[in-house]
Amino acid sequence: MRASSKRRDAGFTLLELLVVLMVLALLAGLVAPRVLGYLEGARRDTAALQIRRLTTALEYFRLDAGRYPTAEEGLAALVERPAGVARWNGPYIEGGLPRDPWGRPYVYRAPAEGAPYEILSLGADGAPGGEGEDADISSLRLDDAAG
Repeated sequence: MRASSKRRDAGFTLLELLVVLMVLALLAGLVAPRVLGYLEGARRDTAALQIRRLTTALEYFRLDAGRYPTAEEGLAALVERPAGVARWNGPYIEGGLPRDPWGRPYVYRAPAEGAPYEILSLGADGAPGGEGEDADISSLRLDDAAG
């Protein structure tokens, strides 16, 4: 009598499992593009914030040294005293220089076109130019990058 009193529906059928998997796959298909869109925007926003932080550090360097770092000194002048700089109260960036959200170092150009310097992330593709996530993010056009 014990064997006959076992419930036959104690587990899930294969059909029920397939239906659940199908529903999960549909949800993932709808949600994944939106999440990836947020990720792209978050990376661009992170790059813009890091560039602003580097810009602030460059201003502190200029106040102390009387000039911006040269192209040869680069952003490394924010963490290590360059040769020939008498007044240096760094490091101006704690924890070393940040890398852009795609894992590459920021590009520092001095002088830049119409400005004493430019800090640049080359975007996801690591090449100049591009659109979307591949677009460059420049200290000269931060308002364009953050929007």
